[in-house]
Amino acid sequence: MWFQQGLSFLPIALVIWTAAAFTFSYIIAVTLHHVDPALPYISDTGTMAPEKCLFGAMLNIAALLCLATIYVRYKQVHALNPEENLIIKLNKAGLVLGILSCLGASLVANFQKTALFVVHVSGSVLTFGMGIFYMLVQTIISYLMQPKIHGKQVFWIRLLLFIWCGVSVLSMLTCSSVLYSGDFGTDIVQKLHWNPDDKGYVLHMVTTAAEWSMSFSFFGFFLTYIRDFQKISLRVEANLQGLTLYDTAPCPVINERTRLLSREF
Repeated sequence: MWFQQGLSFLPIALVIWTAAAFTFSYIIAVTLHHVDPALPYISDTGTMAPEKCLFGAMLNIAALLCLATIYVRYKQVHALNPEENLIIKLNKAGLVLGILSCLGASLVANFQKTALFVVHVSGSVLTFGMGIFYMLVQTIISYLMQPKIHGKQVFWIRLLLFIWCGVSVLSMLTCSSVLYSGDFGTDIVQKLHWNPDDKGYVLHMVTTAAEWSMSFSFFGFFLTYIRDFQKISLRVEANLQGLTLYDTAPCPVINERTRLLSREF
């Protein structure tokens, strides 16, 4: 099966798991009337119990899957371009940006905006702020690698997704800045239910629509790794320094090499 080739299941699992986290928490929150059905903030669907428990747990796992995907991408680019200094530097920068983005996702998962707003917003900034720069770096790397290593289509798809995400981020930042700095009430941060007659309702809807759009483009970017990951596997090597675990002089023996991720455990 195509999704069993190499490590292509990683980006697939990341996107499916993240979509499930958003969907399940949204369904529970709407069913229990914790949020409005029409475009709530993603974070609002994981603010109250019991959906916040599911949202936090699933988003933490999504952050780990994202970290694994980013690391595999880093190793693949490094292996394909061992002597390209510019690509090597960009690749390292992409790894750092990706790790920070995953850290931000974990903060969002564990600190609800109604509990610790500053920490939650900081996590969001890390997730999507560092995330969009990660997308930019990977798009530039794709440009530098085509057409020698892959076709131009991959670059154009990633560029379009980056632009989509960038427009969404700009729209969300602009509208949310106006919304939170204007005279629209003092409880906007804690507000989970909006009526069309409320002041700032239009800005709120544009902001939430941009947030959902940003999330789709960001995690959709990882789907472009599927074909690339079909052509890579990672291995782990265990170096034994002796035949026992007692304190003895080092004595290298046979090394054990297996795939880092395999269907056989």
